Amino acid sequence: MADTFNYRIDHHGSLVRPAALTAARAAGDPEALKEAETAAVEEAVVHQRKLRCTVVTDGDYPREDFRSAVLDGVSGFRRTDETGPDGLVRWVAESLPKANGPLLADWAARLAELTVIAPKASLPSPAYLAATTYQDGLGVASARELGEALAEIVQAEIALLVSKGVRLIQLNNPLLLDQVAADPAAPGALSFEDALAVDASAVRLDSRPEGVRIGVAPGWAAPAAVDRARAERLFTAVPADRWVLPFDQGTEAEVDLVRALPEERDFCLGVVDATRPELEDVDTVMSRIDPLEAYKDLEDAAVAPSRGFADIASRPLLSAEDQRRKLVLVETIARYCWGNEF
Repeated sequence: MADTFNYRIDHHGSLVRPAALTAARAAGDPEALKEAETAAVEEAVVHQRKLRCTVVTDGDYPREDFRSAVLDGVSGFRRTDETGPDGLVRWVAESLPKANGPLLADWAARLAELTVIAPKASLPSPAYLAATTYQDGLGVASARELGEALAEIVQAEIALLVSKGVRLIQLNNPLLLDQVAADPAAPGALSFEDALAVDASAVRLDSRPEGVRIGVAPGWAAPAAVDRARAERLFTAVPADRWVLPFDQGTEAEVDLVRALPEERDFCLGVVDATRPELEDVDTVMSRIDPLEAYKDLEDAAVAPSRGFADIASRPLLSAEDQRRKLVLVETIARYCWGNEF
């Protein structure tokens, strides 16, 4: 894709929350929290510009976790007291969801006012939400029906985001890579095929303005081994422009995921591990990337950390300083790959 270079230095969007914002959220004063969120987002934009990122996000600062844009912005869901194995508080769907207004578009418009760098927005995929919130007997007929209702909401939000100037939109579905494993995990409430159909309907737009990319992050880590047919099914069934793939461990499965991509798809490689503070060796990272040229055009590629740095606001994976060092390293790797032409 000709304009991939616009977004060479990417990140998942979720950044470590500053202390002032964390304190404001804990204090429980809505007005003070709104002021703290606005100030933190403005500072985050400046920070990302200094790091020479080719996209800017609001850091997910106005949200509790990476799902919150949808769960807090639509009706039909109830928060429970349960916490899942992923550390996320469980929500359940009690009725088909209805949007109560824009989900991210207001914050996206603010980003567009603050900088000429392309704004990026991240949303949970409708299939992921359906798979993790559906509970039989609570008022929704099936996980597929729930997913289809969520896909309509997400698709409408994507169109609104594009109209507000957002040029890169990422849907996160951490469950999909487990489904393309050589020994696939149990699909849970939503089958693999239903998940593909739901997420596919969310990313379809009638038209793509120039420079707009819709990406999917199908998981934070590659499985031990990849079923090539299932991986190809994933990448062809969901018509995303960009696939954001883990590429930080140097495994054959990570390479297999890239090999399975159709030629016309952009790909973003998560080349540094966002879960540990130690910096990767640049030569080691390049030794993983360089062989990809044998079967992929690296002009269609970008680089990023492996995942968000704080997908849960209260539980950052690294310190703010370690996060900065990792993002600087991503920029360095991009310049090793493509020089200074972005």
